[in-house]
Amino acid sequence: MEKEISPNPEKKLEIKVDEKTYLRIPVKTPLILPESDYPTIYQKALTDAGVILQNNDIIFAGEKAIAIAEGRAWHKKDIRVTPLARFLVRFVTKSKRGVGISSPETFQLAINEAGAPRIILAALIGGVFKLLRIRGVFYLLAGRQVAMIDGAADYVIPPYNEYCSLGPKDPDASARRIAKKLGVPVTLVDANDYGIQVIGKSDNAINTKFIKKVIRDNPLGQTNEQTPFGVIRKKL
Repeated sequence: MEKEISPNPEKKLEIKVDEKTYLRIPVKTPLILPESDYPTIYQKALTDAGVILQNNDIIFAGEKAIAIAEGRAWHKKDIRVTPLARFLVRFVTKSKRGVGISSPETFQLAINEAGAPRIILAALIGGVFKLLRIRGVFYLLAGRQVAMIDGAADYVIPPYNEYCSLGPKDPDASARRIAKKLGVPVTLVDANDYGIQVIGKSDNAINTKFIKKVIRDNPLGQTNEQTPFGVIRKKL
């Protein structure tokens, strides 16, 4: 028998989507470290939480913890920022949605990931479109990996409040790795209190629009809840 399920503080366990009610079960884990075997950690966390996976359940997992486990996060002091990054970052619009590439350190990660020529070209063309009030062109040209970059932030659980990270190298492969271990479909999400992006799926049959609707209020939280993944379950 499953233990009593509770939402994260200030979050709701249930949500209605298309006239049906779903549970979003947050699952607490130990702190994820570089080289952690995150599928095994997630499997044990489900057992410890008393959550027994059911048919038609879907796992949704935050991308940041997986990026950390895959060695794609660095302390901001360890990132060597070049003059190019310091120059170009001045033209990045800061957003309340997160740090993104608006810090010198994260912009340097963008250069490291995509290469200086591509970033320079994206910045030039993106700047022109920004003057025309068309936003987002930079990220279309720079690539999905650049869009997933995240920076050090106070709301992130220590010590990763001092770290900058890329997204998982291959989000679909990461999702499939978890799905193989847990036996249910898995989707990777870049989630915060301002929006949800689905970045990886273990199965193309997973409906991206549905996932964005059902976790639109970010039930995993964005501070010290230590719940890097959860279970979506239709309420009977």
